[in-house]
This record gives sequence, C-alpha cells and structure tokens, in this order.
Amino acid sequence: MNAARILIVGLNYAPEPVGIGPYTQGLAEALAAEGRQVAVIAGQPYYPQWRRYPGFAAGWRTGTEGGVTITRCPHYIPAEPGGLKRILHLASFAAAALRPALNAAMGRAEGRPQVVIAVAPALLSVVTAWIAARLAGARLWVHLQDFEVEAALATGLLPEGGLAARAARWIEARILRLADHVSTISPQMCAKLAAKGVAPERICELRNWADARFAPDPAGAEALRAEWGLGQRIVALYSGNIARKQGIEVLVEAARLLGDRRDIAFVICGEGPNRAALERQARGLANVQLHDLQSVERMGAMLAMADLHLLPQIAGAADLVLPSKLTNMLASARPVVATTEPGTGLCAEVDGCGAVTPPGDAAALAQAIAALADAPARRAALGKAARQRAEQRWMKGAIIARWGKELDALAAPRSLG
Repeated sequence: MNAARILIVGLNYAPEPVGIGPYTQGLAEALAAEGRQVAVIAGQPYYPQWRRYPGFAAGWRTGTEGGVTITRCPHYIPAEPGGLKRILHLASFAAAALRPALNAAMGRAEGRPQVVIAVAPALLSVVTAWIAARLAGARLWVHLQDFEVEAALATGLLPEGGLAARAARWIEARILRLADHVSTISPQMCAKLAAKGVAPERICELRNWADARFAPDPAGAEALRAEWGLGQRIVALYSGNIARKQGIEVLVEAARLLGDRRDIAFVICGEGPNRAALERQARGLANVQLHDLQSVERMGAMLAMADLHLLPQIAGAADLVLPSKLTNMLASARPVVATTEPGTGLCAEVDGCGAVTPPGDAAALAQAIAALADAPARRAALGKAARQRAEQRWMKGAIIARWGKELDALAAPRSLG
C-alpha cells in the first residue's frame, strides 16, 4: 500500500513549548518518519504569551521542518483574549488557512491529501479542513483537544442560556457531524462526543503523551533550586498557562493560608492573560514565587525540582479538557494535587497518584498540600505510582502506533459494495 498523504490543519504548532502545539508537531513528525507524506497548515506561534514570536513573518510562509511541509498563516493575536477578541482570533486563522488548504486540495492528483486532520481548537478551522477534504476527495478527521464552546461557558467568556450560547452549541454540533472520524483525549470526552450526536463508531480515544524531552533532570533540579533560593523547602509547583479555565487563583489563596509554613514554597511558572492579576494577588506573600515559563531545555529540571505538582481546574471544566500538563507531571514521578469534582475524568487519572480537592476550595487545597509535605514516604509512594501510570497510559510509541493504524484504515480506498 502506498504511503498515506496527510494534511493537518491546526492553529498551534512548534516552537510553542506547551499546550496543543507540541502534540501536533510530535504527531506530524512521527507520521512523516514512518514514510507518510505530511503537510501542516498552522498559525504564527504566539502561545502562551499571546504575542507573536520574534523571527516569524506576518504573511504566509512555507518551509520544511522535521520532514513535514509547514505553511504558516497570518492571523489576529489579541493581547487580552476575551469574548469577541478570542472568536476573531480563531476565525482569522480559519479564514487565512483556507488559501493553502485550497492549494493542497486542488493541486496535482498524486499530491492531494487522502486524510485531512483538523485539530480543535480551533473548531472554526474544521470548516476549512472540510472544504479541503471535499475538494480533494479525502476523509475528514477531527481531533478534539478540548470542548471550546463548553469551556467558554464554564469560564464566563460566553453567557449561559442566551442566544449566543444556543447558536454556539448548534454550530458545534453541525461542525462535528461533518467528520468521518473524531478522536479526543479521554474516555469522558469520548462520551461527551457521543452525547453531542457523533456516531459511536466514528469516535476514537487518542491521548496526548508524556514528552521525552522533559525527562527528570535531578542535577538540573538542584541547580534550579539554588538559583531560585529554594533550598530544601517542599516545592509545590504549577507550570503552564495562566488563564481563566485553570482557576489558578486558588493556589495563591492556599499559599496565604499556609503562610506560617516556612518549609513550603509555592512556585508558579507560566504566561497568559491572567498573569498580571495573579502577580497582584500574590504581592506580599513570601512563600510564593512567580517565574516565566521555562524553556524546553530546563523543563526536566523544573519538573524534578518539585516535591508535588499542582493542577487547578475551575468547577465544570474537568471533562471539557484533560490538561496536557498532567502527562508530564505524572512522568516526573511526583504526586499531583488537583482541584476537581469526584467522578470526573481528571479525578480518575489522579486517583492513587496524589490528592483531589474541590474546585475553588483553598482551605481543602492547603490541607492536602500540608499533609503531603509532612509525609515524605507517602509522597514517594504516590510519585512511584504516578510514574507507573504515565508508562501505562501515556507512552508516545503506543499512541502514535494507534494513530497510524487508524489513519491508514481511513485513507484506504472505500469499498463500493
């Protein structure tokens, strides 16, 4: 069988160090390394700072990276991505991606894609991918990293119950039904797809994976502790995006409640639209440090520096996305303290590998952190269990093999019978 020709349409891509970008890059390069012809239509890198990275031109540019042909599209990047600005941001990419998508779909027959993968967010760009798939005679695969509409409702970006919410849900359902195949990253998210009307036989679970570049670096961890003046204190670490759906403010409130515990330090590394507000909230707290998101080269050291990881989520958001940062937290062999409701997918993933407290409950979070700080043997046991879970559920080789199997089946000629 000839190597499948794949076109991926996804807003986020390398060199963005966190979020969706590293997984789209990893998928594209792994599929290309196995001999498939892979092209990607991506946006300008901007995440998580919400600023275009230096060195990337504003127009359309095409090049090759890691065996993958990549076309970068211009799009609107708001400094404060709320409400209408976020919608314009996503819509501008969907519109800009149409030109290279049409070029790919209407080029020489032997180069046209057999499968078009739309990575959502941005859900609006699924329409662009669908147009390309129809013109090329290709199959459409939607890979859903989170439920944008419900996340917007949960965080207040979109008012619940109004005309806009009803319209957004209707559009989401219509877009999802365009796909021949839909994958997402947790069992609970698969169930939600079925509840939204996607046929069960079209649904597939394909998780994100632990990033091998972030392997624990004990020597680097000691150097980082010295650099940041942490000494031998118990480090409770959060690293990632600082935005509404994280509910990260509860970490600072927990730190305030543990202000008399000189042996515990809260370290927050990240960027995002809520960073300035978080800095104001943490002002005057000696047990809180805020740092920029660390480079890929320092990520293994930072993860190993932690004694425990913090994973906040607001109420109602746990089954709308399975945070990609969880995979690397578990792989670092450290326990995770997550804020989520019982019975959610996030709760199930953390069970036996850390602790779970109610969203927004700073007192319960502080109590869980203090209990783990006072129990080094329990931290070690939970950390060992966390590493084992990462190896069981989030190993890249097995996940990529499943991607390849599903893709090749979808790209195979369709029976006329």
